[in-house]
This record gives sequence, structure tokens and C-alpha cells, in this order.
Amino acid sequence: MNAHAAKTLRFCSEGSPEGFDPGQFTSGTTFDASAETIYNRLVQFERGGTHVEPGLAEKWEVSTDGLVYTFKLRKGVKFHTTDFFKPSRDFNADDVVFTFDRMVNKENPFRKAYATEFPYATDMGMDDNLAKVEKVDDYTVKFTLKKVDAPFLQNMAMSFASILSAEYADKLLKAGKPTEINTAPIGTGPFIFKSYQKDSVIRYVANKNYWKKADLKLDGLVFSITSDAAVRAQKLKAGECDVVAHPKPADLAGLKEDAKLKIMSQSGFNLGYVSYNTTKKPLDNLMVRQALDMAINKKAILDAVYQGAGQAATNPMPPTQWSYNTTLKDAAYSPEKAKELLKKAGVAEGTEVTLWALPVQRPYNPNGKLMAEMIQADWKKIGINGKITTYEWGEYLKRGKAGEHDVILLGWTGDNGDPDNWLGTLLSCDAIGGNNYSRWCNKEFNDAVMKGKQVTDIKERTKLYMKAQEVFKKEVPFTTVAHSTVHVPMRKEVDGFKVSPFGLFSFYGVSLK
Repeated sequence: MNAHAAKTLRFCSEGSPEGFDPGQFTSGTTFDASAETIYNRLVQFERGGTHVEPGLAEKWEVSTDGLVYTFKLRKGVKFHTTDFFKPSRDFNADDVVFTFDRMVNKENPFRKAYATEFPYATDMGMDDNLAKVEKVDDYTVKFTLKKVDAPFLQNMAMSFASILSAEYADKLLKAGKPTEINTAPIGTGPFIFKSYQKDSVIRYVANKNYWKKADLKLDGLVFSITSDAAVRAQKLKAGECDVVAHPKPADLAGLKEDAKLKIMSQSGFNLGYVSYNTTKKPLDNLMVRQALDMAINKKAILDAVYQGAGQAATNPMPPTQWSYNTTLKDAAYSPEKAKELLKKAGVAEGTEVTLWALPVQRPYNPNGKLMAEMIQADWKKIGINGKITTYEWGEYLKRGKAGEHDVILLGWTGDNGDPDNWLGTLLSCDAIGGNNYSRWCNKEFNDAVMKGKQVTDIKERTKLYMKAQEVFKKEVPFTTVAHSTVHVPMRKEVDGFKVSPFGLFSFYGVSLK
């Protein structure tokens, strides 16, 4: 192997990206292959953390009423030069305006030519709340909101907010090839896209003109797409990959024994949970939810499903999230007490509820089928018959959002480090029909969360979120099960890799010894 080839890092990823235009998609698999390699955002999360730092914007100001964000842009940033595009100018305000106008304005000419949706911008209400995006001068952009959105800066650091080239978009529009923005991407990021073969390989080369020279430690990057976790583990052992995504808990012991490998781990910024449809009998009764909750043997689930790669969850967000309420405790595991509660609630022995089992392996739940079977056995002991049901993943989510289930297994990985991304996204009244599968709408909880979004003082927000978590714990709209530990196995030569709290894979700043 020559010295030059040694500088190419090979990553065994778990699947093919949906495309290379991050605004159009929501999956981490896609963001790894696009946002984390090809693009930058105005502000970015520090590698391995949730702290927001400057990106394409060197600094920003927020108006006293919290409605206007003014970003001062970095000068001298170059877009990628490739065989299909040569930029005639540096990055400037036009690129920022184009990127966001296309997401929120259905009349944008490029969006009309290439009709597509922007699910993240829509789900977060950005298309409703963004009054305007204006170019003040070549290196100043002003965003005006209709109402205060405390996590706005965190949201701007998320993958979907990656900045595209307005000049490249114009060229594609004139050539009548707008869809190429998604297949032949141009960004300002650390790696330049070279080629892609679906379900096989993506190749990138280092961007030698990158504005943040210190992050350039590789000559090339290859994503070797390998959907089978066992095969990813074999490729790592054989030296065909330097880093692998999402190992199976069962494979970890074997990888740990290999002297050529190391495994980085950290408690995941995620949550696996059991959601009760509070609009259906008997789950509309708090005593019934309390009974089902205390009858689940979490310790047994942690051992069998997570195999030591998880910690018991108490709150609807992980302990590493700021404003996490450390004073709350789970109800003790007690089938006896659960039986008494059901009797008090007038629930007949043998009552049936549907129990939906996750059909896919997710970071927050490595084995949904086994978890459902264990919960079914726990509930049988208290006279409740859980009828296990499942569907294909897309169908499962669609039917769950429509409220067809009694009880459904689900989970979440945080997107942006803000408490609203857990409490608001999973449990607010607005999220019913979206990610609030409990269909639970509690005024006291909701008022606290809505207010938390509209004040910017961290102390004040923390107080509101602590209160919301107390209400959640008292009302049990779902049983929190576990935060899974994230493991990233790699060759010992890999240096400087950091595990992302958002479950993403970034290779800028990484080198091969």
C-alpha cells in the first residue's frame, strides 16, 4: 500500500443515501453522505457535541425581541470545482437566500422546476414562521421570524440547513437539469463528491481549498455501503474498512478481542419507549397506564434486548440533555401492585390490547420483536393480553400517526441538542398526528413546553422543562425504557474520530496514523 493511498479512509456505512440534497430528506444515512461531507451550514455543531459554533457565518446578532437574526458571512470561502461545475465567484449572501427561499417558498423558480418537499423545514414550522430572508449586502444576511423560536440557532446547525450554491442552481435551471442538484452535488464542505454507485460505493476527495485547513487530514474518503451488520464486522477485521456503523450488540465481544481494533462508546442521545394511546379505553385511565408501566421488567429488557449496551430511562429525554430533571424516579417494578390498580380501575382479567412491535433495528432499540414478546409476558402476569402486531416500517409509522394502535414501541434520537426536540416533538398537543403517538394533550405540560420555546433565557427555559417532565412522569403517556449506548468500532490507525450525539458520522478532523 503506498503512502498516498493510506490517506484514504474507508467507512462501512449501513445503507444508501436517499440523495445528496440534504434539505429534501430526514435520515441520518443520507446526512452522513451529504451534509457531513459535501456541505457546511451557517452555524455548525462542534464535532462530538451539541454546542453551536461558527460555520459559514463568522458571527451573528439576535434582536432584543428575539425575532431578527443577522449573520455576518465568512469571506473567501470557495465552492467545489469539479468536472461538472467551475464556480466564478466565492460563497456569498445569494447562496444563503437561495437555500432557504427554496425550502419555504413554493413559488421559488428552482422549486417549481424541480418540485420537491422539505420535510424538516415543514415539521419544524420553519415554512410558517420564517417571515423573510434578506441579503443586506454580499456578506450579511437577515432572517426575520414571525414569533420567537428559542432553538432557532440549534436548528440552523442541523443537516437540512446545509448551504447550496445559487450559481450552480442557476446553471442547472438554464440547462433544464435541476434534478442534478440531488445527484451531482456542489458544496463548500471538506470533501468533494466524485462518484456514486447505488448500494455499493460513494467516493470523495479532500477539498484542498477548504476554509478550515486544520480539518483536512485525509486525501480521500470512501463509503463502502454494506447493509448487513455481520458483514460490516468482517470487513473491519479484514482491514477492508477503517470505521463501521451500527454494529450488532452480539458482535461487540468478538471485535473487542481483536488487537488491531478499538471501539469508541458513549451513552446515546436517544430513547426507546412504549407509547400508550391515551384516547382508547382502558388506556385513557391513568391507573391502567400506571399498572402497565410498573409491570414491565426494565432490568430484564436491558439485559436481553440491549445486552449491556443501554441504561434504564426515566425521563422522556436522555441525561446528557440540558434541563434533564434528576429528581424524578421510576415507579418500582411490582406486578402485585399493578394487579391491584387494574382491579381498582375495573379492568377485567384477560382484557386484550394491541401491542405494536418495531419491525426494524434502530439505534434506540436493537430488537423490537424481542422487547414486545417480553412486555407481553410481563403483562400476562397481571391479566392483560398483549396482542403483538407489526407492519412494514413506513406503514407502521403512518398507521401509528393515525392512532390505530393501543400500545406502540417507538423511540427517538435527538436532532439538535434542544429540550424542545424531545418534549415538544414527542408530546405536545401540536404533535398529535405527527410524533405524539400517545395522542396525549395535557394543558399543564403543553403550556410549559410552548412557553419554553418562546423565552430565550436558559434558566427560565430549564425551569419550564423541569416542570413539564414532572407532569409527564405523573401522567405516564408512555413508559420510558432505555437509552442505548452507541458503539463505533474502528481500526487503531484512525485518529481524532468523535462519536456524534446525533448518531451522525463525520470524518473531517480525522486522520489515519
